[in-house]
Amino acid sequence: METAEQQQVVLSIGDMACSGCAHTVQQTLNELDGVKEVAVDLNNKSATVTFDPEIVSTEAFGQAVEEAGYNYQGIRK
Repeated sequence: METAEQQQVVLSIGDMACSGCAHTVQQTLNELDGVKEVAVDLNNKSATVTFDPEIVSTEAFGQAVEEAGYNYQGIRK
């Protein structure tokens, strides 16, 4: 069985003010099917997401972050 390539993106997320916020964002993103790993950086207001693009799209990340109550600001280049 062939596995798809994993991809990694860095999301910009506003409104994270404490470690509880970072934990909520991390937990929210980890619950999405296809997400392999999430590392939230509170200082840089970002989340690095490793995922399978055949299972989940980057648009789903933004939607999940917004639904959790945070300001999704897009993917960092």
